[in-house]
Amino acid sequence: MNLHGVWAIYRFEMARFGRTFWQSIVTPVITTALYFIVFGGAIGSRMEAIDGVGYGSFIVPGLIMLTLLTQSLSNASFGIYFPKFTGTIYELLSAPVSTFELLLGYVGAAASKSMLIGLIILATSTFFVDLRIEHPAMMVAFLILTSVTFSLFGFIIGIWAKGFEQLSLVPALLITPLTFLGGAFYSIDMLPDPWRTVSLFNPVVYLVSGFRWSFFGQGDVSVWLSLGVTFAFLLACVALVGWMFKTGYRLKR
Repeated sequence: MNLHGVWAIYRFEMARFGRTFWQSIVTPVITTALYFIVFGGAIGSRMEAIDGVGYGSFIVPGLIMLTLLTQSLSNASFGIYFPKFTGTIYELLSAPVSTFELLLGYVGAAASKSMLIGLIILATSTFFVDLRIEHPAMMVAFLILTSVTFSLFGFIIGIWAKGFEQLSLVPALLITPLTFLGGAFYSIDMLPDPWRTVSLFNPVVYLVSGFRWSFFGQGDVSVWLSLGVTFAFLLACVALVGWMFKTGYRLKR
């Protein structure tokens, strides 16, 4: 394995993260604080506890998951799209690095950035609510798995996109709505039928439920089903990326 090539890509992407400090770190922290003020304070104080968990604490996993999905997508998609936009993608394709090593560099950096922001939001939330993590190992596992999976998905979007407009299309019109409708701020058990059944077709439900289980020991669906759905999506993304590089889809003109 060409570790020097992987490290060069990873270091370059992480350096870009440092140059956008305010946008990358400060903005999510401010947004999280606003969520707690509005949802946890103004609304949460008027709501009963959900399954024995205060509403302010209940929304923490959903807030972190929302950030993980959007940050992983945007970081990875922009990371691979920018070389396409500038034309330096051909240097990458001709460099002595394999597809796996390219993925390791770009997806590894995007996942690292989103996990860092997720942990910062987790730390920020402790200033607003009392928080417990019953299964810390599973919490870390979901954090890593979700970040890597959606960084891969973002990598696919970056290859597919023909312009900056398409880069923001999927997060704005698909991921954010699915996250809000996926139980990030409520339990789907609170929904009447048939809406609860319809919600089970939303893949984000399984991500949020599994991540919330790692905090409070309870979720809307089985934690093993959540892991299974996430792994299935991860494998589908790996297969699609492999096909894109094998066929040169939107990589070679």
